[in-house]
Order: sequence, then C-alpha cells, then structure tokens
Amino acid sequence: MTTTALLVIDVQESFKHRDYWNEAYFAQYQAKQNQLISHARQKGWEVIFVLHNEESGVFSPASGYVRLMDFLDKQADDLVFNKHVHNALLESGLHEHLQAQQITKLIISGIRTEQCCETTARVGSDLGYEIEFVVDATLTFPMHDPFTQQEVGVEEIKQRTCLVLNKRFATIRRTEEYAD
Repeated sequence: MTTTALLVIDVQESFKHRDYWNEAYFAQYQAKQNQLISHARQKGWEVIFVLHNEESGVFSPASGYVRLMDFLDKQADDLVFNKHVHNALLESGLHEHLQAQQITKLIISGIRTEQCCETTARVGSDLGYEIEFVVDATLTFPMHDPFTQQEVGVEEIKQRTCLVLNKRFATIRRTEEYAD
C-alpha cells in the first residue's frame, strides 16, 4: 500500500473560457503534468484529480466546462473530487479519503500555481501531510500588481510561490527530479 498521492488540481476546461487563458503557457505545462502522472503510476502512487466548482459562470457544473481537460492521462479507477474552496482538502471529502487510505505524503500539481495549488500545499502542511510542490507541473498566468498595475509574469509568480512555500510548507521539486 502506498502512502503517497499525486494531486492534479483544477486541470479543467473551465480555464479555457477565462480571458487570461494563454496557450503559450499551456503546452509546456501539459507535457510536465503528464510526465508526473506517468511517474506516479510507475511508483504505484494514488493519482487523484480535483475539480473546482462554483455556483455560476464557467466553473459552474451547469456550464458544462467542469470536466477534466482531454490531455490528462486519467484511468478508470482514478478518483475525482469536487471542491468549492481554494484548497483541495477541506469540504471535498479528499482529506477524509486520504486519512482512510493512510496517505501521508502529497505531491501537488495543477492549475493555478499561486492559488489553489499553493493553498492546498499550505493547508496540507497544516494538516500534517508531507508536501512536495512540483512547480513546473503547475500552470498560472500573468497578473497585475494591485498597487502599480504592472504585469507580474508567470515565472515571477512561480518564483514567489517557491520562495514562500519552501521549507515551511513544502519541498519544492521539478518534474525531472522524479525521473528514474
């Protein structure tokens, strides 16, 4: 029995219908995400997918977009949890499932680096899980600084996430570190 689970957070069609969606960032990410899923399967880790749900808009189940993106290597026995908050663990049934399976280590990946992925890492650490945050298997988009209105790029956002999580909430990893 494994004590490790790979979480694939919010890799759903909903994002493709947001004005900030950018295919340029997506191509590299999707290759890394599937490499990580493949590694998890080779190691016998549980692979768990999480979808974000909201009451209205493109993240509403009624929109038809709250479904996994087609590129993902999802197998029939992989579990899918639905969440309504930024972290994947609470109010979704996922934490309870992990506890029942005696999972103690979480590998974090998915969309958005600084939002649901980072929040899940922080909450997971507080709940006592060992967290590995695989930064190149996360995806985000440029944002604007609230004070200067200057654009903050993807690499800067990822660097900041790594800075604040490292050795406090998570161990920061890259996909190639999992290669056998």
